[in-house]
Amino acid sequence: MGSRILKLILALVVGGTPLAAVAHDEPMDLNELMAAFNWNFDATEITTEKVADGLYVLFGVGGNIGVSVGAQGVLIVDDQFPQMIPKVGDAIREIGGGAVDFAINTHWHFDHAEGNLALGPGGTWLVAQANSREMMLDDHIINLVTVKYQQEAYPQTALPAITYDDTMQFHFNGEQIDLMHFGPAHTTGDTAVIFRGSNAVHLGDVFNRSGYPFIDADNGGSLRGMIKFCKAVLATINGDTIVIPGHGAVSDAAGLAAYVAMLEDVESKISEMVADGMTLDEVIAAKPTAAYDAKYGFNMMFINRSYASLKRDIDG
Repeated sequence: MGSRILKLILALVVGGTPLAAVAHDEPMDLNELMAAFNWNFDATEITTEKVADGLYVLFGVGGNIGVSVGAQGVLIVDDQFPQMIPKVGDAIREIGGGAVDFAINTHWHFDHAEGNLALGPGGTWLVAQANSREMMLDDHIINLVTVKYQQEAYPQTALPAITYDDTMQFHFNGEQIDLMHFGPAHTTGDTAVIFRGSNAVHLGDVFNRSGYPFIDADNGGSLRGMIKFCKAVLATINGDTIVIPGHGAVSDAAGLAAYVAMLEDVESKISEMVADGMTLDEVIAAKPTAAYDAKYGFNMMFINRSYASLKRDIDG
């Protein structure tokens, strides 16, 4: 990383992953980001968890992948990176599946949708909320606070061929699969994928269990929108629903409700501080996340991006 690294930061955690270095001046490319986050495509294996008959979660590098396997084929939710797709394919074959027929992107961020670069040219139908496809058309800077990453526009073959605005349904592998969008949240194009027969939902990064969530405030993400989105999902599921987060271990409706309560508490605190005219440094010093730091860990990114989104909402 050379001159682009201003300083080393030890023991910081972003999304539950150790961060070795920070570049404040220019965005990192993927190789630099991989090194900073200690990600390794070659060394990381895919692990599989069965959550219901015909429904699995794959864990690897990047976002959790939901997999529906059945008589009609294979449908996945999120697809990590193209470098991981051969391993993903092997894991799918081990649970009785074949080629991926459909891949739903819960949003456009690289660690959830970059696998499109391999799957699209291979014949997989790619699906996303319309705003996510729109974001994939151009280059965008993702401001993670401690680092910035430039996500480049996707080629035509990696763009979703199927999009929707508010709701969409699949009838696949013996169950109804609802795709639902409730406005800006983690990004402007998030999708909740609800497997009605399996009573499970994949929420992408609207729900994060590996640390505090990231709100892509510079690209329209919203803390208030994230709360609204999660509450809307809770209203359409039940107490027995399996809840798959974008990162971290599989959870349930009670876990999602506790997460929402945390978001609401922090939102209330920071909103009041913003309305009082406090600066970001003053908000950080006030420790609005103190009650949750032992559970969620590193809070700098969450406070910074929450402040940015709430200041935009309150100041107009």
